[in-house]
Amino acid sequence: MNAPHDIEMKTEDVLRLELEVFKREHRDLDEAIQALQERSTSDQLTIRRLKKQKLALKDKISRIEDRLTPDIIA
Repeated sequence: MNAPHDIEMKTEDVLRLELEVFKREHRDLDEAIQALQERSTSDQLTIRRLKKQKLALKDKISRIEDRLTPDIIA
């Protein structure tokens, strides 16, 4: 997967839009995981898969935020 190169090719506006979408998806996954965990008959495999997706989204969010945040040399 060429994700780091893909991020470098996108404009700031596109990255900001993707960032908002990924953050929303991350929140939705968090709510879904919480709802599944509250059920007494929760499916642990599904919860693990959702957590893995959530972690992947967090990585994407971090890469985009790093790209949008200027390096400041102190």
